[in-house]
Amino acid sequence: MKYYKLFIGLLCICFVRISYGQNTTSSRFLEILNNLENPYVMVAAHRGDWRNAPENSIQSSKNCISMGVDILELDVRKTKDNRLVVIHDKTIDRTMTGKGNVSDYTLEELKMMRLTASTGHQTRHQIPTFEEILELTKDKIMIDIDKGYDYYDDIIPILKEYEIMNQCIFNVPAIFYDSLVRKCNDIPEDLIIQVIVDPYDLNSLKIIDSYRKHPHVIVQMVYKDESAPLLRSIPEIKKHFPVWFNALWPEHSAGHDDDIAVEENKPDETWGWLIEKGANILQTDRPSQLLEYLEKKGLR
Repeated sequence: MKYYKLFIGLLCICFVRISYGQNTTSSRFLEILNNLENPYVMVAAHRGDWRNAPENSIQSSKNCISMGVDILELDVRKTKDNRLVVIHDKTIDRTMTGKGNVSDYTLEELKMMRLTASTGHQTRHQIPTFEEILELTKDKIMIDIDKGYDYYDDIIPILKEYEIMNQCIFNVPAIFYDSLVRKCNDIPEDLIIQVIVDPYDLNSLKIIDSYRKHPHVIVQMVYKDESAPLLRSIPEIKKHFPVWFNALWPEHSAGHDDDIAVEENKPDETWGWLIEKGANILQTDRPSQLLEYLEKKGLR
């Protein structure tokens, strides 16, 4: 009888892991995303942990997973033989040991080159395919697909194949939701859409409101100064949508950026300011330091 109960208990544990384990990352994210009163601030790592590994690389992605980042931001381009690879620029000049457009090379040719570090020197790392990043990140970290809008029809079938749709945020420009539907045709309900709006455009509130037709939406904006009209509407926006701010550069955050937070040791005046303005998600080039700051503030 004792062993029978033990066996049943083990079966129950296995069932729970099978039923819920595969969706832990996305379920936890959506729980936070849908509770707009939750003080938890999510961290998005811009192009991965690029200070310690080549940007948009497998290693920079692994680093983000290890440090507990919530969202890995990445960019997608298409090769000459129509394969999706993860790289920010249209050209390989800045980030690889080669010259020319990504679209000038086949995947095999790109794999023969190496990624360069932020210092400009050659590394041992290769450009990853979109599928390789999905295999690495599945059930471990959310991903934000930034430069992927032009390849929507290529990306969505891959997300379906890997059963990773609800683990992905897909960035779209500031167009009305109905226009997006007409362009994209198939917009899965479990895909998280992030609409990037212009905070200086008074039409932005109407655009944002149109996305109430989709179950999971994030609003992102960048602003060069504090006069951006939409900043005054953040409390109203947050009644329905979580808000994503960028701490990357001064022109993205009205001067309240990562470098001032770290190099001048003014995190309250920068990250703290962005949080006070309503950020549910902060995209950063300093993920480890931002995580430490948020933990000290009890925001994680």
